[in-house]
Amino acid sequence: MADNAFWIAALTAGTAVVASWVTSRGTARAARIQADTTAGAQRVERLREARRTAYAGFIEQAQRLNDVHWKVSDVVRGAGGGLGPEQVEELRELRELQRDEYATLRNLTWIVSLEGPEEVAVLANTVRRATSPFHKAIEAMIEGDAGAVARFDACYTPFWDALKVFIKASRDTLHAM
Repeated sequence: MADNAFWIAALTAGTAVVASWVTSRGTARAARIQADTTAGAQRVERLREARRTAYAGFIEQAQRLNDVHWKVSDVVRGAGGGLGPEQVEELRELRELQRDEYATLRNLTWIVSLEGPEEVAVLANTVRRATSPFHKAIEAMIEGDAGAVARFDACYTPFWDALKVFIKASRDTLHAM
């Protein structure tokens, strides 16, 4: 009987060792899967937050640039029929402010391009390019071009349409993450 007890003890011990080994491999694999899943979720959240920051900064800057455009409209509307030397000087100052705000928008366009995706980057660049007619019209107003005010006014719709498309694409990108 002692022989049987030895074999039963050896078989039980062997089974325990194999069961322990199988369990430890399963636990290690589960831990690795959980760690990979957590790391992936953290990467996605960091990317989402970086994109959100880039998109929000871009939209805010586009609004700041548009505020300058509204100030230009106020100067032109306040002048009534023609621009006097005082209004031309105000336009020169606003042109400089517009250049500064545009420079910031251009830099933020690059940041949006870095954060992606490509579709949103292209739309940001479209918004940026939509500011060029404003600048050209301001220059023409300063030079005394009578049709410049109408060209300036015609710039708003394309700019806002481009910005709305950018905002929608940004929101869709963030929600899809």
